[in-house]
Amino acid sequence: MSNPQQLRYSKEHEWLSAAEEGVSTVGITEHAANALGDVVFVQLPEVGDTVTAGETCGELESTKSVSDLYSPVSGEVVEANQDVVDDPSLVNSAPFEGGWLFKVRITDEPGDLLSADEYTEFSGS
Repeated sequence: MSNPQQLRYSKEHEWLSAAEEGVSTVGITEHAANALGDVVFVQLPEVGDTVTAGETCGELESTKSVSDLYSPVSGEVVEANQDVVDDPSLVNSAPFEGGWLFKVRITDEPGDLLSADEYTEFSGS
């Protein structure tokens, strides 16, 4: 399992892309997707919702359990991935590509996001 170097990671196992024009993409890591098992339902924040770093903004349900989705940054949701809502298995099969969850216009970014190497050490993945 390899965590892409260009992303940053939260200790809640979400990843964050570099911002393009103030907007970043958020997803869950492969480590988290594997721990969840087969994802069967995804509830994402809606466009226009305000999310807060470290707070719950959605839910992922798998055959094993239900897990809260946390936002790694604060901001306004500008897009939710409808493909993942329609086919939650994308979270497992392509967590860093088609399985992304939402895009957010960042208003505040905490200083505790991890690099890929730091996250690998933290998660053991």
